[in-house]
Amino acid sequence: MRNEVTTQATNRELIRLPEVLALFPVSRSLWYQGVRTGRYPEPVRLSARRVAWRREEVLALIDATEVSHGQA
Repeated sequence: MRNEVTTQATNRELIRLPEVLALFPVSRSLWYQGVRTGRYPEPVRLSARRVAWRREEVLALIDATEVSHGQA
């Protein structure tokens, strides 16, 4: 039960761009281009000048990318 609660909390985490790019290593400009085109997840607005991404959406993107490249 404890692991399940921890996993749920981790999946709901919001992460800022440096952590996103550490998990999914592309350039900052390529990431934002992908967001604009719908290829990458939309950010969650935290304030007028701050955004973050849902960790679970970034991890799902990584999983989907690995599957499409035959690495799964």
